This record gives sequence, structure tokens and C-alpha cells, in this order.
Amino acid sequence: MSRQGDFMIYCTEQYKSAKKLNGKQVAELFSRYEVWEYIYSCFEALHTTGVNYIIEDIDLYIETRQAS
Repeated sequence: MSRQGDFMIYCTEQYKSAKKLNGKQVAELFSRYEVWEYIYSCFEALHTTGVNYIIEDIDLYIETRQAS
């Protein structure tokens, strides 16, 4: 698997754990708000940050997408 693919799995698992969601809930949420594409496109910047930053960044991205 690619580094980006591994990172997407890492982000998914960390988000799932932080938000106490199951895999299906995270997959639906990430698909609805195009979080997969966001993580992939921001891989170079995001993979150098800590898990708390990643979770907060994903939350902010989702909030922004909900407002549009």
C-alpha cells in the first residue's frame, strides 16, 4: 500500500477512536463530506502533524463543508 493509503487508514482509525464511532459511521461521514479526498490532497502537510491536530483539522474541514 502507498504511504498515502497507510496514512488514510491511520487518520480513519484515530478519528474513529477519538469520536467513539464505528468504522461504518466514519466511512459514511468521510464520504459525505469528501474527507478522503481532503486527507489525500493534504497528505504532505498533514502527515507531519500530531494526531490531535489531525482530528481538529478534520473536524474543521467537516464543519466548513456542512456550512456550504
